[in-house]
Amino acid sequence: MSGSANPIPMEAARSGPLRGVAEVPGDKSISHRALILGALSVGETRITGLLEGQDVLDTAAAMRAFGAKVIRQVPGEWSVHGVGVGGFAEPAQVIDCGNSGTGVRLVMGAMATTAITATFTGDASLNRRPMGRVTEPLALFGAQAHGRAGGRLPMTAIGAADPVPVRYVLPMPSAQVKSAVLLAGLNAPGQTVVIEPEATRDHTERMLRGFGAQIAVADTSEGRVITLTGQPELVAQDVAVPRDPSSAAFPVCAALIVPGSEVTVPGVSQNPTRNGLFTTLVEMGADLTFESPRDEGGEPVADLRVRFSGNLKGVETPPDRAASMIDEFPILAVVAAFAEGRTVMRGVKELRVKESDRIDAMARGLEACGVRVEESEDTLIVHGCGAAGVAGGATVESRMDHRIAMSFLCLGLAAQRPVRVDDGGPIATSFPVFEPLMAELGATIRRIEG
Repeated sequence: MSGSANPIPMEAARSGPLRGVAEVPGDKSISHRALILGALSVGETRITGLLEGQDVLDTAAAMRAFGAKVIRQVPGEWSVHGVGVGGFAEPAQVIDCGNSGTGVRLVMGAMATTAITATFTGDASLNRRPMGRVTEPLALFGAQAHGRAGGRLPMTAIGAADPVPVRYVLPMPSAQVKSAVLLAGLNAPGQTVVIEPEATRDHTERMLRGFGAQIAVADTSEGRVITLTGQPELVAQDVAVPRDPSSAAFPVCAALIVPGSEVTVPGVSQNPTRNGLFTTLVEMGADLTFESPRDEGGEPVADLRVRFSGNLKGVETPPDRAASMIDEFPILAVVAAFAEGRTVMRGVKELRVKESDRIDAMARGLEACGVRVEESEDTLIVHGCGAAGVAGGATVESRMDHRIAMSFLCLGLAAQRPVRVDDGGPIATSFPVFEPLMAELGATIRRIEG
């Protein structure tokens, strides 16, 4: 069953060719960070292309609660009048981060080295997710956190009055944890060092440098070593948010599996720590080209042109690629269902602790649609249906997870029978224009009334 109070059942049916230009929203990861770093800066940060999904709006509200002046000028254009590093005020109310694991973990990091107290909560899905992975390294700075059993929200965080710099080795790849530690290190004296054995998305490092922080990154035998000098004065910036590759994944992958399709997605981030899905799709034989490569706001971008690809082949994704496509494995599993042969996804245990257990959610949903699947704690294997096609005809539980809902709606566009999701409501957290954008391309997706 759906976990939301007012579920929105949705159905996707076999569609004609998808055609047109898909103007996907701004990158969610960069949007969160632009708001937080703007709040920690001196002066006015102007942001264009901000994703206005609920996750990001919740982070904007959190920055207001900590004392920053955050204003929506026009759609997609925002300004943040910051309070400076160490300038957060103690919030008067509980901080509700909704469905956003990124939001709550980054905000906890940003306040962990300021002598204030804040209580965090979220929706039913977020309150089930473990926070110990971020509160444990933040405790090294001197911060404290008191939550429910298993380190879960609601949770009260007490910032360190006399923070100390830390040296922290990530036990598993996580851009959220890395970023929380770096944000905490901003208000600690000396140098905070984060070592990641496997590289994860590097938006925080790029943006810290852009806002004036002294940060060095080196590849060593230990892994990627990031050294941040604490207590800088961050200077407000103009930030242009590129389009989100995680959102672009849905129209791209839908076009690959719906016969006759041709879709362009302009201005998509091509950050090498985020492009694992597109690399994998090309390996599978996707007709996918990258046009007009350029740099926008410190991030590499390109226009993606994708055409229906009827001869996709199963591949194996190596564990060291997982971090660069961790959010895209659900939609890759859908593409794999239409390919010939097995697609083996390794190193994906992080999917177990996302908005849902995404390995289990995809496995059960695909099986219900007639696709053979194998799974282990760290692996998902999809046996593609190839020319036989995917049967579909099932109602799939979205489990309050936006990416699960969108993935199965994309599957329904090419399956033999319509596919329903029990609740498409969570889609608004990350991709609020998903329905009209897909409809404009020609997708047959509708809400089920009553």
